[in-house]
Amino acid sequence: MWPQNGHSRENFASIAADPTLPYAYTMTKTVLITGAAKRVGAAIAQAFGEAGWHVVIHYGGSRDEAESLAASLPSAETMQCDLQDGDAATVMIQTIAKKHTEFHTLINCASVFEYDGVTELDPATNTKAMQINAVTPARMAQFFLATSRAQTGRCVIQVTDQKLENSNPDFFSYTMSKHALDATIGMLAKGAPSPHDRIYGLAPGAILASHDQSEAETEISHRLNPLQRKTGPDEIADTALFLARRHLRSGETIFVDSGQHLLDQPRDVIYLAREAAEAQKVGAKGP
Repeated sequence: MWPQNGHSRENFASIAADPTLPYAYTMTKTVLITGAAKRVGAAIAQAFGEAGWHVVIHYGGSRDEAESLAASLPSAETMQCDLQDGDAATVMIQTIAKKHTEFHTLINCASVFEYDGVTELDPATNTKAMQINAVTPARMAQFFLATSRAQTGRCVIQVTDQKLENSNPDFFSYTMSKHALDATIGMLAKGAPSPHDRIYGLAPGAILASHDQSEAETEISHRLNPLQRKTGPDEIADTALFLARRHLRSGETIFVDSGQHLLDQPRDVIYLAREAAEAQKVGAKGP
């Protein structure tokens, strides 16, 4: 099933192309980013690639986008894995750890964002969200810390959500799963094998269009924060790069949301923006 076609250049090419070698020794640090074919994951992959890292681009079904992104980076490869299959995900970790001696950072960015509400949890939605957004990332982190041979310490970045501090009744199972993922950060930090290991959380706000948003709704929702500004995917990528340098105490979470988590919003910004957009339409029509 994976690894899929690897992409690397210059001195990496002969190593990656030789299947007889037990290990592919690289001169740069390696990062695995889940859900890296599109959206915020792709922005993170681009930033790490431009910073000189070897990037392993995980994807579920977006093979074309993953291959195109890998081909655009100085040193990258793609791996396909269904994150609903936790066993397959842990094998992916072990495969990378065996191939790359400096497997330094794991960024669990992939997630599912499907609707169910506070009055009626949907069992299928909940099972899928908990598995992809929490259980599999936790197991991947455990196997990463157990198998990575990086000499200067390892780094796990769990991408959570500003909803941790600004919960609302919408997307009930998704929010549950992000709280579960957040709980792994402190526990993994305390139980990491090496004092040089770092486990971090990165909590974005509204970054890109989500669920069934229109362009007009997205423009409104992304400014529903104290600074009334749009937070860009490049800001998430820059923060991930900063965390990968391991300058902060293990167990910390950084919010990158223009202060959205400091608010107490009654609903998800998708619906707050929708209400605002409808009000604007009514106002434009006049009495």
